[in-house]
Amino acid sequence: MSLRVGIDIGSTTVKVVVLDEHNKLLFRSYERHYSKTRERACQTLRSISEMLAGQQIRVTITGSAGLGVANAAGIDFVQEVYATAAAVNTYIPDTDAVIELGGEDAKIIFFGGALEERMNGSCAGGTGAFIDQMATLMNVSVQELDALSLKHEKIYPIASRCGVFAKSDIQPILNQGGRKEDVAASIFQAVVDQTVAGLTQGRELKGKIVFLGGPLHFLMGLRERFVDTLKLDADHAIFPKDGDCFAAMGAALCAADYATAPFEDVLKKLEESVETTTAVDTMPPLFNDQEEYDAFCARHNANHPPEVDAKTYTGPAWLGIDAGSTTTKLALITADGGLLYTYYHSNEGNPVAIVLEQLKEIYALCGDRIQIKGAAVTGYGEDLIKNAFSCDLGLVETMAHYKAAAHFRPDVDFIIDIGGQDMKCFKIRNGAVDSIMLNEACSSGCGSFIETFAKALGYTIADFSKLGLFTQKPVNLGSRCTVFMNSSVKQAQKDGASVADISAGLSTSIVKNAIYKVIRAASADDLGEHIVVQGGTFLNDAVLRAFEQELGRNVTRPTIAGLMGAFGAALAARDLHLDHSSLLTADDLAHFTHKARPATCGLCTNHCSLTVNSFDGGRRFVSGNRCSRPLGEEPSRQPDLMRYKYAKLRAMQGNGAGDGSRGTMGIPFGLNMYENLPFWFPLLTHLNFQVVLSPESSRKLYLKGQRTIPSDTVCYPAKLLHGHVEALVEAGVDSIFYPCMPYNFDEGKSDNNYNCPVVAYYPELLAANVPDLKKVRYFDPYFGLHRPRDFAKRAEAWFAEQFQIPKRETAAAVKAAYAAYDDYKNDLRAKAQEFIAQARKEERPILIVAGRPYHMDPEINHGINDLITSYGFVLITEDSVAYLEDKAPRHVLNQWTYHARMYNAARYACTQPDMEVIQLVSFGCGIDAITGDEMRSILEDGGKLYTQLKIDDINNLGAVKIRIRSLMAAIQARKQRN
Repeated sequence: MSLRVGIDIGSTTVKVVVLDEHNKLLFRSYERHYSKTRERACQTLRSISEMLAGQQIRVTITGSAGLGVANAAGIDFVQEVYATAAAVNTYIPDTDAVIELGGEDAKIIFFGGALEERMNGSCAGGTGAFIDQMATLMNVSVQELDALSLKHEKIYPIASRCGVFAKSDIQPILNQGGRKEDVAASIFQAVVDQTVAGLTQGRELKGKIVFLGGPLHFLMGLRERFVDTLKLDADHAIFPKDGDCFAAMGAALCAADYATAPFEDVLKKLEESVETTTAVDTMPPLFNDQEEYDAFCARHNANHPPEVDAKTYTGPAWLGIDAGSTTTKLALITADGGLLYTYYHSNEGNPVAIVLEQLKEIYALCGDRIQIKGAAVTGYGEDLIKNAFSCDLGLVETMAHYKAAAHFRPDVDFIIDIGGQDMKCFKIRNGAVDSIMLNEACSSGCGSFIETFAKALGYTIADFSKLGLFTQKPVNLGSRCTVFMNSSVKQAQKDGASVADISAGLSTSIVKNAIYKVIRAASADDLGEHIVVQGGTFLNDAVLRAFEQELGRNVTRPTIAGLMGAFGAALAARDLHLDHSSLLTADDLAHFTHKARPATCGLCTNHCSLTVNSFDGGRRFVSGNRCSRPLGEEPSRQPDLMRYKYAKLRAMQGNGAGDGSRGTMGIPFGLNMYENLPFWFPLLTHLNFQVVLSPESSRKLYLKGQRTIPSDTVCYPAKLLHGHVEALVEAGVDSIFYPCMPYNFDEGKSDNNYNCPVVAYYPELLAANVPDLKKVRYFDPYFGLHRPRDFAKRAEAWFAEQFQIPKRETAAAVKAAYAAYDDYKNDLRAKAQEFIAQARKEERPILIVAGRPYHMDPEINHGINDLITSYGFVLITEDSVAYLEDKAPRHVLNQWTYHARMYNAARYACTQPDMEVIQLVSFGCGIDAITGDEMRSILEDGGKLYTQLKIDDINNLGAVKIRIRSLMAAIQARKQRN
């Protein structure tokens, strides 16, 4: 048999193997291709020409980027799942499942019977690209990240769905002193969780599992997390010696089915295909010539602070520190905003050390000539830096950015700040931040998006950005996720687009993502007349030009666009008008020490991951807490209807009237049971069932049911139900009652009274996907409570059939259940009025938290209600005031009970001067894409602020704090104006 060659062209690497007739590996290579796929494959084949010259060989190509190369070169192609399966069946024949991680692909293949494969779709979370991104974030190599992870002491919950999510979890841990070793291991755990939860989709991983792909081949820490999580021993966790090249080996095995060809002919075909090009979709150039570019630069460079020579200046100065998510910025200014000193650098995961070093530099520069009269700090690390160095003021970053923007453009009405992985946009109305938009699920519109491609193509970001300024044919890449965009870039390269064309196209993609995905603007007028752009990404002239072209208007970019947070903080420090600053002196800094240790708070069900920071002189700062309990204080006990409702529902467990003679009936405490439990509990106890509620939701409960979740995109409240029903089975209940309910109660405020499809039909999904439910009697009948007479007939028949309960007894129980539900609703409304009266007596602002009933679950809202009341708000919920407004026409189809309540609560807030609204939205809730726009419309038309908080299974509240504090600042500014 002739030699067989397998070529696996993946998203980031090219693997080439040569097998002999006994399937023995004669050659293997694993190389990054930097998007030059065909060139890399040709190079590798040339390097082994001595081995293959003059021979008849069989060649097959596989891999996510292999099909285009195979077609262009006229070489046989085999789909990668079949290639991997061929290698596994040949070399490890008793395999039950394969987990394979590549650069941007993640897949699980189940063996035994029919081959079944699950693969990531629209997101590269949990792949090699994600790990690369996280290593960059922590300023270490991937190998260093791996070494760090092996020394971990604890695991933090971190999202791996996207760089944005992960960074919003990691950065606060680093900024607040968390250990890099713990974060590194947590990153690998996030990859494991993403793979298991996202790809198993209800099928259990068991038996002998083979781990393949580069990340699992090279990273020992990642292997350790998989083995620990899946509880595998050495006989069931297999890491093949050539696991990074397994798909290529499979391709070589499959080549046996294809014809032979002379090695020289194969190499020639590949080399000729490198030059193949087709038509590319292009856009107008960014700049037509140098003259146009020079005029553009002159216009933007005019926006700069006064120039001051720090070596000769004498007098007062003010310091601003922006402890950002990935970078630390400092600005020392004079009274008129002149810059004496600036600093902009990666915080390397240790902002305290960076600020300490910079303060020493600043004191050396100041000497006796310059006196620092005030210091303010903003950004993710605000609390830590403020406590570490005794700064005079901490301010929310939206206010810092607004102050800076207004300095250059007093009439600014829209600010957009694009950083490495963050995007913040805020409208300014009447001199205050009016509404805030942050990217929360995707980083494809941010600076790291371009940086990722620059690195993949072998350029620095600065050089890469300049390449596209004058190209005449920027390629149209659309505006999509990094994974999809990578495919577009590769296709454009295959079609003959130059790196310059791609660079210009990516700049336009960033802008389109920002305008149409984050801001969701219909036109430039939606943004405003006087736009100020900020953030390091806008220092890229290509992005700035693309932004102006897309909007069709000029914007203001200060020359210090990357320093605006620090500059705004310095202006805020100046406006304090202090005689002297409390900032640590040069002498204090000489004795400064900082140590950080991780801890977990066990004082409530949130189990916050704390970082205890210790400074010289016995000073301490605890971060990661959502209330004041870990500080030795009782949390705020402002009136909180969300907490009141939750306690009232949980208290039902011990208050049933039934004698339990008909057995134990389990009810999963989730989704619509937060709405309907006050009905079902009395009904079942009147029928003499002993009702058992599932335990309080927790991360541990979620993980209990994780393997049975068939969809990664369904909302977290739904995912939790799997753990709830598993827990009830473990508790040994006789039956579980969880009815399907397409309709909710009809409150007469909407066009119809549906439950959302997930809430309505999730009981059936659980029946189909949770095997343990076969151990108990599981009831998921269809019921509708909105028509009492019809429901009574249906219930009488159903309980008679299933439990032989006399119809008269069921009728009495139904009557009691409707009365109990009415009592519950009336109690909530009365309690809300009591809280409102108390707030007004104490002159406190009132916040209506509008969401869905299950958003009161502490594991779902992650203690947002505690955070809100800690800022002095009195909290009531939408269902306690919605009845005060009548039905009104809406711009959208208003056919869900929960939505109608939110709309009415928003309308009611518009009539109350001391009320504001925050809307809670579950990430992954498609219906809330509609409610968000409608809520914004109602509130803005009524002169109120719209604030949306998107909540998921990851519990970092950084973005939540920004929004709540910005809301407070806007309320304060409005008070001052009035």
